[in-house]
Amino acid sequence: MPHEIIQLKDEEITMLRKELELLMGERELLLRIAGAAAAFVAELDTSKLPPETYEAAELLAEFLNETTEETLREALEAVKAHIVADGEEQRV
Repeated sequence: MPHEIIQLKDEEITMLRKELELLMGERELLLRIAGAAAAFVAELDTSKLPPETYEAAELLAEFLNETTEETLREALEAVKAHIVADGEEQRV
């Protein structure tokens, strides 16, 4: 019986490791998406934004603003974001 319990625990640990690896992979993907979105918003010229896109842009900006500074920094780093300001490239 104790051997069976140990085997079950080992299986649970293996399953948890796999799930953790999946979650970490998803987190990395979500960080890249957020970083790309933040870089996009930073480069966006709102005066040229079509009116039918205002709602989507506002929603995206709201979610980005809810992101913690640390997470946003990680997201920008995940995409190695660069923002072009005044004709000069600046690393974000």
